[in-house]
Amino acid sequence: MAGPQTNTDTIAAISTPPGRGGIGIVRLSGPQAVSITTQLVSLRQPLEHGRARLADVLDADGDDAGRIDEALVTFFGAPHSYTAEDLVEIAAHGSPVVLGLLLSRALDRGARLAEPGEFTQRAFLSGRLDLTQAEAVRDLIEAQTLTQARLAASQMGGALSRRVLPVKRSLVELIALLEAGIDFAEDDVDVTPEAEIARRVAELTPPLTALEASFACGRIVHDGLTLAIVGRPNAGKSSLFNRLVERDRAIVTATPGTTRDLVTERISLDGIPLELVDTAGLRESLRESLEEAEQLGIARSREALADAALVLIVLDATQPLNDEERRLLAAVEGRPAVVVINKCDLVDEIGPCAPELAGLPVVATSALTGEGIPALRERILALATGGAAAEPGMLTSLRHQQAIAAALAALADAVQANATAIPHEMILLDLYRALGALDSLTGQTTSDDILNLIFATFCIGK
Repeated sequence: MAGPQTNTDTIAAISTPPGRGGIGIVRLSGPQAVSITTQLVSLRQPLEHGRARLADVLDADGDDAGRIDEALVTFFGAPHSYTAEDLVEIAAHGSPVVLGLLLSRALDRGARLAEPGEFTQRAFLSGRLDLTQAEAVRDLIEAQTLTQARLAASQMGGALSRRVLPVKRSLVELIALLEAGIDFAEDDVDVTPEAEIARRVAELTPPLTALEASFACGRIVHDGLTLAIVGRPNAGKSSLFNRLVERDRAIVTATPGTTRDLVTERISLDGIPLELVDTAGLRESLRESLEEAEQLGIARSREALADAALVLIVLDATQPLNDEERRLLAAVEGRPAVVVINKCDLVDEIGPCAPELAGLPVVATSALTGEGIPALRERILALATGGAAAEPGMLTSLRHQQAIAAALAALADAVQANATAIPHEMILLDLYRALGALDSLTGQTTSDDILNLIFATFCIGK
């Protein structure tokens, strides 16, 4: 799908966020980018590739034109620009009035407003980026942690493509070998033996399997996780929440049931985005004895417990387990969860709930003093990542994972076909299916509908 492409129209957009700022950028790309720019500003020097030029922003054409701002204009000539077209960036002061004027005058002079992601889409269609690199541009813009930004920058540099390329190259060599055996079977060209085909396919599987396994960590780094903090009233859930957030986000009092609704906050734990959810305390009391607000809070707590990827069950070190807590422990069996025995500063050793927690991951903490909080953070991080560390070229989206899974499934079918002495023409169908799956990862065979969906998630101007 991706390849050199020439666009006949020129697009324009404001590439900086909406609102006032110290600087704002209007970007133009296409064959008329330079000619339109010269009508919007008065250049003090001629444009030159890769050089910024001072210019005056004009509010009209001809003798009536007036200077309303000063700008830096940078020109990147085709094919050495981001889009592989003539591209101009006008950096003025970040006044919405000035930027809006520049954009409206550009549209009046033949440009059209860029669609979301259209600059990057043109870079992809012209062959400047493959699809994984183009997606990484969006990921870098949307990064909320330094780890996410580093991963996106690695993908932009082609880390994922480099992991896939050797497999594709070997797969193409095998396809060519089988095609040659079929085409020249009557010209004394040896047919590739079954053992050789099996060996070659077997060499393709391990790197793809390792790549697919990276999705477990890559998805978490990319998307983050939700962590619900649950337990009885007054066990210290909100205090632990504030400790993890590192500020007084949730109201804390000595009165049980202070938290009536969900309180959420996003944090970064060693680069992993986590959404913490502080919940209302779960009571054993009869529903009829509770206020309506508390009943609703408890219902939402149970919903948060069901939806969360990770769970912290907070117990009170000074109290024995009650039936509600036993049901809670049973409910998270088999799920990623940590039992936090809070208020450990009030007891000499972990209190009366300890005997019933044998075999469970337990961390003793004091939300009041901060004792055990570093160990809790480490346990949460290990639970979130499964002990896996970020690595270059990880799979970070479901689309990536599905492409690799499809390639592995096709190779498995090829192995089965080869083992049962099926004709090479049929084995080739499986090999071509694997190649198509890998091509869809980088964009060579991706349909227009998928491309449009991907680039529609970009911001306008990028």
